[in-house]
Amino acid sequence: MAFITINQDNFYYNLKQIALKIGSLDKIAIVLKDNAYGHGLEIMAKMASDFGIKHSVVHNYSEAIKIKHLFKTTLILGGEVIPIKRCSYVINSISHLDEIPENIKIELKFDTGMHRNGIKINEIEEALSKIDNNNLNLVGLMTHHRSSDELTSEFFWQEKQFDEIKKFIKNKGFDSLRVHSCNSSATLRKKFITDDIVRVGISAYGYNELPKAFNPIKLKPVMKLYAKKVSSRIIQKGQRVGYGADFIALHDITVSTYDIGYGDGWCRGDSLKSYITPDGFKILGRVSMDLITLDSDQEEVCIVSNAQESAKQFNTISYEILTALSSNIIRYLL
Repeated sequence: MAFITINQDNFYYNLKQIALKIGSLDKIAIVLKDNAYGHGLEIMAKMASDFGIKHSVVHNYSEAIKIKHLFKTTLILGGEVIPIKRCSYVINSISHLDEIPENIKIELKFDTGMHRNGIKINEIEEALSKIDNNNLNLVGLMTHHRSSDELTSEFFWQEKQFDEIKKFIKNKGFDSLRVHSCNSSATLRKKFITDDIVRVGISAYGYNELPKAFNPIKLKPVMKLYAKKVSSRIIQKGQRVGYGADFIALHDITVSTYDIGYGDGWCRGDSLKSYITPDGFKILGRVSMDLITLDSDQEEVCIVSNAQESAKQFNTISYEILTALSSNIIRYLL
């Protein structure tokens, strides 16, 4: 069956580059949400912990419970709030403060311009009052950049907004909170990191999404996706392949089916614009739920070696290629 390989050396190389960039391994919070961007939650958490990473970020409680024992802190971004040791929850709205149990560790997320989630700037005093009245344990402040990977001044505008928020809250007597704002792009973009931690996801897995103008740090993809041959046959000139008969053979050709499809999270794409694998094989016709057809006779074929490059063929981003892959696909650590 199809399988994924995880390259430990490449993962550690990326973490080292990030640590050198920010000047500290201790500041790295590895983002493990959504099955560690498709790489395998528990595999990546164990490797990160073994490397010395002390902080993690996950999507919800069900992810946290599997890996929180490996880290000093785990930040939970959403979902149901359930008391759990060594974990804190992100507060995404003012109303959220009235819905969670007492004594829960929380980190206030502020909307500094992305307008997706977060406490509004004019809600700061109300938020602090609710924290006090509801007996909540405020341990951190955070925000999220909307344009850190683009050549605009919005990045600096959001930073200024967050600086004002930090000053205001510190003046209210909260002077020992964990502060963080940098995702992967912001981390790789900034010259100096003053935050207590940086939240690195896609960069740790080998992808630098910054434009070339930033002179980006070279990183190494951690994952490769492979498929195994199911069957082979010779298609004669004029014969068609697959649903809708979209592919027509222009000459006699050997084709094979391989065990990967949209049921496994592989992009269905456009059958009139063939996906080309890293080794130059074309997907012929439509992708099926569990199978693709390639102009190949190899026993196994690499489907993705660099998700950034694969994503270009689908006019999407590396995140979508990676996170879509089913957790049922076996992952092997190299």
